[in-house]
Amino acid sequence: MEAPQYVAARVQQALAEDERTHELGVRVDVRGDQIFLRGQVSGDGHRHAIGEVAGEAAPGLRVHNEITVVEVGEPGEDEHLD
Repeated sequence: MEAPQYVAARVQQALAEDERTHELGVRVDVRGDQIFLRGQVSGDGHRHAIGEVAGEAAPGLRVHNEITVVEVGEPGEDEHLD
């Protein structure tokens, strides 16, 4: 059986390189036969794609997609720091 850190690294690489995700900001934890995905993304579709890519990168492991979706609104006023 592959060491958890190698599985996590493979999943993170897949998330970074897959054209559906191009995601670098997701934390991947592997515990036994389970993968936990944590982080924040800007849309539910992107969240779903991350779960799919993770499952494909580590077949046979159960994916727990704990990523939260944050709403990205229109840019507000510029922030000025004194």
